[in-house]
Amino acid sequence: MLSTLIGLAAGLLTIFTFRLLKRVNQTTLYGVMLSGIGFIYVGFTWSSWEALAVNVLQAIVFALFAYLGIKKNEKFIIAGYFLHGVWDVTYSLFFSSALIPPHYDLFCLTFDFIVGFYLLEPAFRKVRERALASILQTQN
Repeated sequence: MLSTLIGLAAGLLTIFTFRLLKRVNQTTLYGVMLSGIGFIYVGFTWSSWEALAVNVLQAIVFALFAYLGIKKNEKFIIAGYFLHGVWDVTYSLFFSSALIPPHYDLFCLTFDFIVGFYLLEPAFRKVRERALASILQTQN
């Protein structure tokens, strides 16, 4: 439970901090962070060659999501955060959870989903605005 609260606080603090950086492109910030969090597992798993190989691969995949999000469409970054959260909770199904800090999966899942939902909110707002405009248009 504490790891979830810390993940929530860290996610909200990250969002707040990034919002203060008005001169920096937000998509780039969140993309660079997504790329970095993929590589955290590499540092945890260097003692197991098999786990290290898989974690280098997943880090490259999340770096690719970040790159595509920065260069093509920010939806790749949003998807990357949600997929990384899923990776966090399914990691122990593939490898020993002894390789990662205790409760890191819940911390990271919470952090990833907080950031993912925050980045998704403008898309929800656009859908709501279009739906409202469509309803108002049909009533006229």
